[in-house]
Amino acid sequence: MSKIIDGKVLAQRLRDNLKDEINKLKEQYNEVPGLAVVQVGNVAASSVYVKAKTKSALEVGIKVIDHHLNEETTQEELLILVDKLNNQDNVNGILVQLPLPDHINEQIVLDSIHPDKDADGFHPLNVGKLSISPKNDENLLIPCTPYGCLLMLKSLNIELKGKDAVVIGRSNIVGKPMAQLLLKESCTVTIAHSKTKDLAGLCSKADILVAAVGRPEIVRENWVKENAIVIDVGINRIEEKIKDNIKNKLVGDVDFLEVEKKASAITPVPGGVGPMTIACLLRNTTIAFKNSLK
Repeated sequence: MSKIIDGKVLAQRLRDNLKDEINKLKEQYNEVPGLAVVQVGNVAASSVYVKAKTKSALEVGIKVIDHHLNEETTQEELLILVDKLNNQDNVNGILVQLPLPDHINEQIVLDSIHPDKDADGFHPLNVGKLSISPKNDENLLIPCTPYGCLLMLKSLNIELKGKDAVVIGRSNIVGKPMAQLLLKESCTVTIAHSKTKDLAGLCSKADILVAAVGRPEIVRENWVKENAIVIDVGINRIEEKIKDNIKNKLVGDVDFLEVEKKASAITPVPGGVGPMTIACLLRNTTIAFKNSLK
């Protein structure tokens, strides 16, 4: 039976440490980190995420400045708001909740956030710093989900150096930065994707398998090496028939019940990577605040 890597417990530990740190910063500077949260429209999933992020931020002592804009907000109006927040002293981190409405170019908006206030770690300058930094620098603003995955791996207290790692997914948000973080831990890293030949065979050789492809339960038992570590980033809603009722069920990119029997450690969905993503957002905001004090 594999070890379940409990993201809720690890995220709580990180939040507790941040709360202590923020309390000390408040005593020293009489200020606390400020996080501006910008949501455009009323996508249900986005509202749930924003609520969870706001709640967690307030719990650790971060001040939240909320901006909830209507669906018809233009790209120009959103850019004006971001520019205002870039120049607002009480804002240390800026989070623009994705997805944005179709008429707004997400990349243009994300690029407009000042890199020093980039709570998500998506700005090209921060991506570049991650790429060229010789190690996983604690002062960098790193994309939250992959950094949360790295912390989960480190919680196992194993030697990452020399491990063969496969990352399924090549997105700018998870796949590519995840590969960079693993490289800095001296893993041998392969990025796989939908066009990879013999994807299952490639994955079955990995000591560390990170699934971030967005396909429900695509990773099966025969994809996984005996005693591999499996990190499941996927969040997929599927319909499941229970008796005569159709219910929505949240699953990852990994068939948990199958793979759990074979892996040495695995993250669940829900309760795995998700809580760590939010905790790392708070970490970035706190780092941005400390950097502003230098």
